[in-house]
Amino acid sequence: MSRILRFSCLPLLLAFCSSWVQLTGPGQLVEVRSESRVGPCKPLGRASSSTLNRLILVERNTARQEAELLILAKNEAGNMGGNAIVPRTKAVGGEQSFAVYRCP
Repeated sequence: MSRILRFSCLPLLLAFCSSWVQLTGPGQLVEVRSESRVGPCKPLGRASSSTLNRLILVERNTARQEAELLILAKNEAGNMGGNAIVPRTKAVGGEQSFAVYRCP
C-alpha cells in the first residue's frame, strides 16, 4: 500500500519542485525595466499574467510564482513585438500586470 501511495504522490511532489513555465524565443529578448528607463520607448499595451497560487490546498512558493509571472509576461511581450516590460502591479493571488514597450 505504501508503494502505491508513494507513486501516486510523485506527480504532486514534482509539481512543487519544478516550474512548468518556459521562456520562449521572443520572450528571451524582453528585459524588465523601471518606469524611468522607458522614456524613449514606444508603449505597445499591457500584458497580464497569472499562475497557480495554490496546488490543491497548499500555498505555492511566492518567489516561484513571481518568477513564473515574469516569464509569462516576457513571453507575451515578445509575442506583441515588445522588448521591455515594466511591472504595473505587485504579484497578488498569482496575478500581475505589466506595461509592454518597444525600445530602441
